[in-house]
Amino acid sequence: MPRVLKSFIMEASGNRATAHYLITRRADLSLSSPLHAPGLPMRSLDESDPIAVAMAPPENESPEERELRVQKERAAKQVSDEIDEQLSREQQRVKRQPKPVKILLLGQSESGKSTTLKNFQLMHEPKAFRAERPSWRAIIQLNVVRSFRIILDALARASSAADRPSSAHRSHSSSNAIRPDGELLALRTRLLPLLQIEDTLERRLSSTDDSRSADGPANPRSPTNPARRAGKEVAINSAVAWKKVFMRDPAGRDSVDTQNVVDWDDPDDPGAMLHACSGDMQRLWAHPTVSAILAGQGIRLQESSGFFLDSLEAVTAPQYVPTDDHILRARLKTLGVSEHRMRLSDPHGGITREFHIFDVGGQRSMVRSRPKWVPYFDDVDSIIFLAPISAFDQALAEEPTVNRLADSLDLWTAVVSNKLLAKTNLILFLNKVDILQSKLASGIRMSDFLPTYGLRPNDFDSASRYLRKQFNAVLKQSSPTPRVFYCHLTNVIDTKSTTYVLANIKDVLMRFNLKESYLIL
Repeated sequence: MPRVLKSFIMEASGNRATAHYLITRRADLSLSSPLHAPGLPMRSLDESDPIAVAMAPPENESPEERELRVQKERAAKQVSDEIDEQLSREQQRVKRQPKPVKILLLGQSESGKSTTLKNFQLMHEPKAFRAERPSWRAIIQLNVVRSFRIILDALARASSAADRPSSAHRSHSSSNAIRPDGELLALRTRLLPLLQIEDTLERRLSSTDDSRSADGPANPRSPTNPARRAGKEVAINSAVAWKKVFMRDPAGRDSVDTQNVVDWDDPDDPGAMLHACSGDMQRLWAHPTVSAILAGQGIRLQESSGFFLDSLEAVTAPQYVPTDDHILRARLKTLGVSEHRMRLSDPHGGITREFHIFDVGGQRSMVRSRPKWVPYFDDVDSIIFLAPISAFDQALAEEPTVNRLADSLDLWTAVVSNKLLAKTNLILFLNKVDILQSKLASGIRMSDFLPTYGLRPNDFDSASRYLRKQFNAVLKQSSPTPRVFYCHLTNVIDTKSTTYVLANIKDVLMRFNLKESYLIL
């Protein structure tokens, strides 16, 4: 029987044993006791049964046609048996292998989940990481142009506000009404064509017509147009293979050379325009009035993921190829859940284990819909939860009235208290400590945004100790079972420090998993 029909029967029956019986019985009936032989009346068929209809021999079958059909069905039965044997061998092989280590990355948008995943890949799959450089090159270019869109829009607002009558903008601060001078306006005009690059790159992301992701709450069906705007930022469905859009096929090469993988002759490549505008871009970003206008409008580009304006000379250079550090800083918003598999070795015992790392999109609607995704991850070995503690003075982009740090604490509470995750190891990354240090040193007071911080000193050591205690208190009070509090102060774009943290976590998880499998004491 053809494999397509075999698959249909297996799906229709809902039971593999029943399906195998039907397939085998179909062949036995055909070979020894046909439903229809010349000279005999046709047996009545229940036409409401699709399996019976599919298994019935054709009407008015001649002896020669019957013999040919029987031969084909013998061959089909042999193929079916070989498939079963192969599946059985695969099941036995999987049973003999150690159970994979499953890790879930969780946190709000821009918490550092994707950067943590990239660190794992850089540590353990450097060849694959290098092969993806052309794709991240395009995302970095998109990040740069998006930053300039924000600046150009801010200049337009400042110019418009300065031109209004004083009564019309009484509520605006004086810094918010700074008028851009003639040089700034000329730079803005010359840089407006940059916005075409953003549209071009978004169209290319949207051209990946792949909506074949699995249905279900944990991995929602991809939209027909996989790249779409979430607010003002382009977002890509995590199930879409978007990276191949920006890569030349390296087939036939044993090693991946980024210079060869990038299609330098691509007419849509934005590198030439970025290089041509590089001088104006650097002058605009260095202009002191721009800093004042952005500060007056509460825009802090330096604190955002995908910030490259201090590296404009490098990222706009001819035939620019991103460094590892640049890839870690690149920002692409993802929707849904993506799974990444890699094989990691235990340096102590030399045992290699497969790690499955799941990245849950950080949009609030996703992480808040716990009933949808938690049952899919109740068997994970560990959750790495990322809380961007530098965001104590920021609000959610999706909910401007909600403080980002308060939202991280609420999400941490929801995860800690969930009974389905009661046996899951929780590892907390209090992330973006470099930005937190910079903010506190600049005079931004944590107590102005967290009244419970009180009169504690406004320095990094005091603030980090306070935040550790807050998250630890939630664990002690809300966890259904006692848990060890694993907490790390991290800056996941710092490769050296993050490598050390992730190596320790990997070893702990691997040894814990081996103990669970009774492979070590």
